[in-house]
Amino acid sequence: MLKLGILLPTRGLVMSGDEPPSIEPLLSMAEAAEQAGLDSVWVGDSLTAKPRLEPLTTLAAVAMRTRRVRLGTAVLLAALRHPVALAQASATVDAISGGRLVLGAGVGGAFNDAQRQEWHNVGVHPSRRAGRFEEVVEITNRLTRGEQVTFQGRHFDLDAVSVRPPALQPDGIPFLVACHWRAGRDRQFKRAAKLGAGFMSISDHPDEYARVVDKVRGYAHELGGDADKPEASFYMTVNLNKDESAAAAEADKFLHQYYSANIWGDRWGPFGNPERVVERIHQYHEAGAQTVIVRFASFDQERQLDAFLNEVTSINDK
Repeated sequence: MLKLGILLPTRGLVMSGDEPPSIEPLLSMAEAAEQAGLDSVWVGDSLTAKPRLEPLTTLAAVAMRTRRVRLGTAVLLAALRHPVALAQASATVDAISGGRLVLGAGVGGAFNDAQRQEWHNVGVHPSRRAGRFEEVVEITNRLTRGEQVTFQGRHFDLDAVSVRPPALQPDGIPFLVACHWRAGRDRQFKRAAKLGAGFMSISDHPDEYARVVDKVRGYAHELGGDADKPEASFYMTVNLNKDESAAAAEADKFLHQYYSANIWGDRWGPFGNPERVVERIHQYHEAGAQTVIVRFASFDQERQLDAFLNEVTSINDK
């Protein structure tokens, strides 16, 4: 059965002004998602380029208001963190949540001045982020499994380091590694197969996503693993409104404020009639997605969630 999740608006809460936001609407959305039977709730990540609530701290709060849903990042810019600190924080959230944490994580972008400065702000050169990311994921997963880690890499040098407590999950905190067909680099698919418990794509069309699934599963098989084991997830952005022109206009305005540009055009969406959203989710499921995470490109997140729960989640009943 297809698993559905939603993105909680940790960035949307701070886009409208500089006043400290109330986190209550976000927590209420998480509770509503759980009560409706959704599989998971997710939060995004950025330090300074796209300001928002810090993801792991937020998930710790969500953990205290929920009991069942998985708690995930979509996606964590893991290379902005030191792996020992990330392991401690992640294992703590896993303990608070009773073993529900999953880290969707990606290399991250350096496409504009704000993104490039974000890396420099924490002393990381943007050109080194991919190699650093791979080391962070490997070390963090090993530490959260309870291992004592000695590691010598290009970015980190650890001598018999351990973190307590380990994660409740015996295999450590699972990572879903971001990879995209449009990026066109095989290294990302190999990275996901080697380091991830699964993979996550964004802004790929369904036919492109099917190729991502084939690539990652193929490399998983080459590496001696079970090609069917990695979790296949997809992150899509929608706006639900039977007035399709209004949906498209609001989504475009939201995405421009979110990114300072609508960077992927028709790779987002669909925007409009809920039946179109159901159809698109079916297309990703048929392309191999086991989990679909939905972000609402809207300034009224709670109304969008109501529409989603009332008009879209019946997808699993069809």
